[in-house]
Amino acid sequence: MEFDKNILSFLKPKLIEELNDKSLLKEFPKGTEILREAQYVKVLPIVLNGLVKVYSRFDEKELQLYYIEPAQSCVMTFYAALKNTPSKVCATTEEDSKILLVPVEYLPIWLKEYPDFNELFFNQFNLRYSELLDTIGHLLLDKMDKRLYDHIKKKTELTNSNSIKMSHSQLANELGTAREVITRVLKKLETDEKVVQNSGEIKIINDW
Repeated sequence: MEFDKNILSFLKPKLIEELNDKSLLKEFPKGTEILREAQYVKVLPIVLNGLVKVYSRFDEKELQLYYIEPAQSCVMTFYAALKNTPSKVCATTEEDSKILLVPVEYLPIWLKEYPDFNELFFNQFNLRYSELLDTIGHLLLDKMDKRLYDHIKKKTELTNSNSIKMSHSQLANELGTAREVITRVLKKLETDEKVVQNSGEIKIINDW
């Protein structure tokens, strides 16, 4: 199965052909766990279509780290693959996704032969580092109502929708807090006319 090569047009044509020949193109339904913590990485994912959530687990809580969007890969998986160490993160599809699975044995060769392949991961590292700084800033400066509002808004932007359908427990996991806190804060956001809730669906109706 071939993929739309325009998605990876920032890579050299020869490298794209190598990826097409030696990688596996696979479709994953929404909610599929494609990487578990402590699992050794055999393939490197490059998302072509859809959305993948990368997170860590602490006891029974999740800490969301970042999303992998189309034409992006996972810098944490990349590091684990190169060093042959167990993964420290989990990854699950947030939407039906089409993902190119690159066998890790080719990475050292392609990283030497194709400088633009290196650039892909340098850019990913810079992006994730910037997102980490933003997350720390939110944790230090923003109250939970602003954090929750921004989290919902980002998810709507990533899914090209004006609403999300998630349980309070799921949101609590992603924000590292308790379900009761999310329920209370969502009620406040409704009172402030920032969001509305209906049958598990949360919709943003006003800017912050």
